[in-house]
Amino acid sequence: MTAENVLSIARRELGTREEPANSNRVKYNTWYYGREVSGKAFPWCMAFVQWVFANAGVSLPMRTASCGVLMEAAKKSGQWVTKDYRPGDVVIYDFPGGAATDHTGIIEKVTLTGVVAIEGNTSEAGSQSNGGMVCRKARPYSQIVGVVRPNYQKEDKRMDNTPSPAHKEGVDWAKKNGILTGDAAGDLKLSQPVTRQQLCSMLYRFAKKTGKI
Repeated sequence: MTAENVLSIARRELGTREEPANSNRVKYNTWYYGREVSGKAFPWCMAFVQWVFANAGVSLPMRTASCGVLMEAAKKSGQWVTKDYRPGDVVIYDFPGGAATDHTGIIEKVTLTGVVAIEGNTSEAGSQSNGGMVCRKARPYSQIVGVVRPNYQKEDKRMDNTPSPAHKEGVDWAKKNGILTGDAAGDLKLSQPVTRQQLCSMLYRFAKKTGKI
């Protein structure tokens, strides 16, 4: 399976809530623990991520409900990444004032200032790490500890993302500054023609980056 398969499943869960509110009683926990659970001991942001990947048939480094445990497992398996994030990565956050690893989600899009991710047990305006709902959230890079990079099918690895030596410096700069972004699967399509609307988007990002607008 590919990153897009995972994201397709995650998108279908948007708006799902625990019932009743503030109970942590939700289908992702029931699946993970094999029984219905509730209470403060069962936050479910990671259980949601595990559920999505299990339903997509994509394995993660470890089956766990802990952000920190998955992070350590990813480091041991060589799947821990701290830059050049992609759609389909499992992002681990550190919010101000909390633990070292507070929350998780699945990156849907990488932006100039951070990422857009689909997350479980968050909210639109309330608690961001125990909000009881599946939401799409925009988060800044400053809150990201790193990501777990799943082993997707080979189709994901045949992306057109490797520039020629003559253009590498420029491509790296454009990626770093958010001017050159990929599609939903993270493919930059470096050797493909640029449409007028794509050119307009890149010029607009450049103008924002340089303070022209």
